[in-house]
Amino acid sequence: MYCEPGDFYIDPWRSVERALITHAHSDHSRGGHKFYLSHKDSIPIMKARLGFNLYEGLNYGETRIINGVKVSFHPAGHIIGSSQIKLEYKGEVWVASGDYKTEFDGISPAFEPVKCDTFITESTFGLPIYNWSPQKIIFDDINKWWQHNKERGITSIILSYSLGKAQRILFNINRDIGPVYLHGAIYNMNSAIMEAGYKLPVCQKVETGLKKEAFKDALIIVPPTAIGTAWLKKFYAHAIGAASGWMAVRGAKKWQSEDIGFALSDHADWKGLNWAIKETGAERVIVTHGFTEVFSKWLRENGYDARTVKTQFTGDEKALIKNGVEMPNEVLSE
Repeated sequence: MYCEPGDFYIDPWRSVERALITHAHSDHSRGGHKFYLSHKDSIPIMKARLGFNLYEGLNYGETRIINGVKVSFHPAGHIIGSSQIKLEYKGEVWVASGDYKTEFDGISPAFEPVKCDTFITESTFGLPIYNWSPQKIIFDDINKWWQHNKERGITSIILSYSLGKAQRILFNINRDIGPVYLHGAIYNMNSAIMEAGYKLPVCQKVETGLKKEAFKDALIIVPPTAIGTAWLKKFYAHAIGAASGWMAVRGAKKWQSEDIGFALSDHADWKGLNWAIKETGAERVIVTHGFTEVFSKWLRENGYDARTVKTQFTGDEKALIKNGVEMPNEVLSE
């Protein structure tokens, strides 16, 4: 997405001179750019993933003028540091949302609608079938599943993205049930997030030398890339849960030792997408990834000037099939 007056790109996937980054997921934040501008909390995460570059970080609401274009960052609610980017030029206002969710997750700054003329939106879950339950209900289900496994002497393993979902789970689960361990990729990501100034519960990393008995009552937070690898041999009997919005349709719903799905997403659902767009007051909407054609058609039928633009954004909720159950595939590089 190129802003011609400002001569900069938003979340570019090719190397460019100046990149404005909505958030630090790898489908939006890539290496090879000369200058990076993002929210300040994304910088420690990008350093951990991309190495040292010429980064500049802004607070929410702080502005920069780039070749006459007024730029500011505003909370997107997707993950820590995630931002909508507001562009103002000659009386016209555009907002590029990146990825966003409208429910406050307890750790990421909550989504704030930004008034604009043109709104660039995702549609990862842009179908009416996707309507999330309040996260308290989801976490109650996760806690019950963990408690049930503990009573049977089974280790609970929950799959989640190393950036965003893992911290949300860690922040909201009931840690009175038992110990929590982290896969090394998540442990390292937590270190970068704490460098940004966030306080996360202290958890031990799963390391060589720990006896299998230590994990019996535990919840272990793991990126999906670990599934099907020798890494799982560290544990005795275990149950695997997947936390993803895709679980709303195809997730396993059995309280048994086989895989189970929890419909927990860091993206807006159907109602959230429609609410967010309405709150912007925008008349023009550009849909960038997800169910783009269906969602833009719906918007046109409801009076918006809506169209799609193809990008390489994935919405970080890809899926893989394991044992007949659709599970999230780790988009992020570990």
